[in-house]
Amino acid sequence: MAMTPPYPARRPLGVSILAILVGIYGVVLILGGLLLLVGSVALSAIGFGPHFFGLAGVLAGAVVLIVGLIILGVALGLWHLRLWALVLALIVTFVELLGAAVGGHFVTFGFLFSLIIFVYLIAVHRHFH
Repeated sequence: MAMTPPYPARRPLGVSILAILVGIYGVVLILGGLLLLVGSVALSAIGFGPHFFGLAGVLAGAVVLIVGLIILGVALGLWHLRLWALVLALIVTFVELLGAAVGGHFVTFGFLFSLIIFVYLIAVHRHFH
């Protein structure tokens, strides 16, 4: 008797929404990083401003671009219910909660939103593999 593969895990709606929102944020960062990178190179090429600002803009654009690519990767990991993406999302939301707690901002929208996401991700952790 052949064993059938396990039934594929269904992605919870909240995880789908979160993955889409994180993906949109990643794409915006990628576009912003590219714009900063290309804009800095173009402004340096035409001699606008000191050379340092062109180099700083290129470095800043590269950093934003890399962060955007990482965030887009996390969004894809959440979409495909990868455990590493869940762990990374939990770490990021926990750090956000700690930052708000250290600053004494317990009743801000950001704190409450991070708390809801953190609790929700813990509640749906069984869907990730």
